[in-house]
Amino acid sequence: MSGAEDVDFFTDSALVANPYPYFDELRAQCPVHAVKHPNVVAVTGYDEAVEVYANSAAFSSCNAVSGPFPGLPVRAEGDDISELIEQYRDQLPMSDLLVNLDEPAHHAQRALLRSLLTPRRLKNNEATMWRLADSYIDKFIEAGTFEVMKDYAKPFSLLVIADLLGVPEDDREEFGARLGAEKPAPGVGEDTQKVSNNPLEFLHERFSTYIEERRRKPRVDVLTDLATVTYKGGSIPEIEVVVGLATFLFAAGQDTTARLITSAMRVLAENPDVQRRLREDRARIPDFLEETLRTESPTMSDFRLTRVTTTVGGQRIPAGTTVMIHPGAANRDPRRFTDPEAFRLDRDNAGEHIAFGRGAHSCPGGPLARAEGRVSIERFLDRMTDIRVSEAAHGPAVSRRYEYEPSFILRGLRGLQLDFTPVR
Repeated sequence: MSGAEDVDFFTDSALVANPYPYFDELRAQCPVHAVKHPNVVAVTGYDEAVEVYANSAAFSSCNAVSGPFPGLPVRAEGDDISELIEQYRDQLPMSDLLVNLDEPAHHAQRALLRSLLTPRRLKNNEATMWRLADSYIDKFIEAGTFEVMKDYAKPFSLLVIADLLGVPEDDREEFGARLGAEKPAPGVGEDTQKVSNNPLEFLHERFSTYIEERRRKPRVDVLTDLATVTYKGGSIPEIEVVVGLATFLFAAGQDTTARLITSAMRVLAENPDVQRRLREDRARIPDFLEETLRTESPTMSDFRLTRVTTTVGGQRIPAGTTVMIHPGAANRDPRRFTDPEAFRLDRDNAGEHIAFGRGAHSCPGGPLARAEGRVSIERFLDRMTDIRVSEAAHGPAVSRRYEYEPSFILRGLRGLQLDFTPVR
């Protein structure tokens, strides 16, 4: 590939299937490189990405999930636009979500999340994962084939989070139907058509109702814990704050985990030697997942808005510049990872990847996603042999056909059909 500086990363469909040559060329020129889109700088180097993540004083997260679209409604001028960001923050997309907050609001809400995602709750949730994994595998095990995203990863990850947050059992089928994980059973949702088809609006309405009910009539359940969680000083957060945390966990956690499981299964199916080694030594599954996260980071782009004029990687970045961090590019930086294109189960520093970000905004659901991936791989290996890519769906090994989500924010397969032999 040549002329990377002339490529419009946000619109060029050729980058969807394989953005890595583009990232490599940008990094070779400079790990901090201005791109064709006005006032946007791409960070493709590992050290430089970590530096941006660590410097919340210079970089605001107000545009973390939207990047330059639409951006601030006024032109940024001067070497410090902190006041401008606060003035127009609520006009930016999803400005109230945790991922887009800056300090001190981010720290306060993150603390609420930590009090919910306790080790005991995560341990109880993992017990549910084993049951859920088998319940979904049971549905297709005799067929000897399944579509990973649709038949397993999406519904599994959704119900794991539903269990974590205490969504009532009677409502979980509708959650699956509304959030696109499963087809609804006859009659499901017929009395709730007033709820928007927008997944975020559905989640907001449902959790608002749950929190209001539990604050009026507390019970001994997870939803009551969610409704009565308090800030460090003992004050009770507004319902909107708690609902926003629940919505964030559903929207971010489900999608990211589903992509991780699907990518991991593609690697497993494409590499019989890796599959054999994991069958022989299940203790290597965590290493396998870390290397999967390194080579196929679920997040394509993470954004920051430069609050004050600063320097990263020797490059001056003016205040008001959108900084576009590419975790997948940083995770393939040869300065950090030897032979970065190769999938190596024995890579000793795979865990240094930044697939879940780094610093104050590192993904709070990382441990949950890893547990879901580990449980899933364990059960697939227990119940299936000879897991392989379906040639009918994706073509022979010499000319595979995969379709990726057309997104500049997320990275992942739209679908993956696998064949296998059931364990008898």
